[in-house]
Amino acid sequence: MRRRSVLLAVPAGLLTAAGCGSEKSGSEKSSKASPSPETSSPKAAEPTGKIVSGPVPAITGGTKFGEKPKIAKGTGTPSPDLAVKTVIKGDGAKVASGDYLQVHYLGQIWNTAKVFDNSYDRGQPAVFPIGVGQVIPGWDKGLVGKQVGSRVELAIPPALGYGKQGQPQAGIKGTDTMVFVVDIKNAFNGKSSAKGDTVAQSNPDLPKVGTGTDGTAPTIDVPKKAAPKKLVSAYVIEGDGPKVKATDSLLVQYKGVLWDGGKQFDATYKKGQLAQFSLQQVVKGWAQGLTGKKVGSRVLIVIPPDLGYGKQAQQGIPANSTLVFSVDILAVL
Repeated sequence: MRRRSVLLAVPAGLLTAAGCGSEKSGSEKSSKASPSPETSSPKAAEPTGKIVSGPVPAITGGTKFGEKPKIAKGTGTPSPDLAVKTVIKGDGAKVASGDYLQVHYLGQIWNTAKVFDNSYDRGQPAVFPIGVGQVIPGWDKGLVGKQVGSRVELAIPPALGYGKQGQPQAGIKGTDTMVFVVDIKNAFNGKSSAKGDTVAQSNPDLPKVGTGTDGTAPTIDVPKKAAPKKLVSAYVIEGDGPKVKATDSLLVQYKGVLWDGGKQFDATYKKGQLAQFSLQQVVKGWAQGLTGKKVGSRVLIVIPPDLGYGKQAQQGIPANSTLVFSVDILAVL
């Protein structure tokens, strides 16, 4: 299991973004590295309701968007309120509560400049939902409304961080103001779709998947032919992101239909919510079909029964069903 971010509250059963904390796996260790807002002191975690424009320490190195920043030590007494400064203003969509953000970030202590966490060195941005209590309150409060492509600096008082108990595993005391620089690379929501080049679908024996990218569910036309006996995994839209590894956790849009009759049995589009999961926790057909595919892509997966649910019927899925999926790979978590 990858290292977890000290920012994130880890919901039971879900793998979240990489970050600071223990290298060891196990729910006990993970919960200590990533306390949820519910386990924090209610008084300590209570937002002040006020955002101020400063003061925040100067960024003295790595000043471009996407570069690992170097932040000066804070001077004087930090504000008791949340201080937020847009250092670089992006021109992308505004972040809304409930969006999944993809960010690079660095966090350090105000009065010592000790860096306790950063995603730049890991080489992979973090992905998490914002504005819904899955990260520390200072992030929820300070990043909603910012634009994709922005670099934002935040000085977060203890009440909007980890409260009086601090985060001992990361070296954060209950009296520490935390300073973050956050580069907002992307935001995803229920209308997000694959982005890339359309790939020809020329095999008449396979389903045809729609290529629209307006956030609506793509069509899946299943041929009236015998289903393939082996797994099929093919690009419909080929993105330009990194290749998915078998150990990755993904953020996706998907639609699933039965080969026999083409009836839809599940879709994120219908729910208006994205799905996140580990490839090690899904049916073999998904794990094998998405491993090696590029982030940003739309993938057709045809899953024979032995790589799906086999003889076990599921809600809306008869036993021994061949399953057809369109999957948009939005991000690696």
